[in-house]
Amino acid sequence: MTGQRSDARRNHARVLAVAETEVAAHGAQASLERIAREAGVGSATVRRHFPTRRALLNAVFAQRVRALCDLARPLGGEDDTRAALLTWLRELLAYSVAARGLADALSYEPLGDDAAGDSCAAAIEAAGAPLLRRAIADRAVRDDVTVHDLLTLIVGIALATEHHADPAVQAERVFRLAVEGLAPTAT
Repeated sequence: MTGQRSDARRNHARVLAVAETEVAAHGAQASLERIAREAGVGSATVRRHFPTRRALLNAVFAQRVRALCDLARPLGGEDDTRAALLTWLRELLAYSVAARGLADALSYEPLGDDAAGDSCAAAIEAAGAPLLRRAIADRAVRDDVTVHDLLTLIVGIALATEHHADPAVQAERVFRLAVEGLAPTAT
């Protein structure tokens, strides 16, 4: 983007700012035409900067996804590898619930495919994989669990709870059930 004219850079920034607001309000299916109109540009300008809906969504979520990926690094050094993995997954779930549209965007990305190496899904998978490998090596997590399984679980919980009165509380409850199982707690 450094070689772009200043008006093109302004248009890009304006489209991205409007897209963030629209995706927060309407999720991943936010109207590209409305984004263009609110940004004061034509649909062709939106498509020139973001040729696909996925490209726009990746740009909208990129900064927060980077923060989630950055969080995985220090957690990778924790002694309790299961707790580290669960902490990271909880953060991913919290953001997926709070950032309307991320779970939807991840749900139609082919998780595990090499096709979208610069996508949010690819970055999240790459960040979570070392945490999972360590937990499996420590026998803190079953050895047949994959990063794709865990991301599918997070996406499913986020999508299933997004219309609840308090989606964050419901998502945490469902996550706990998935992680701890249905067995009663010891008293």
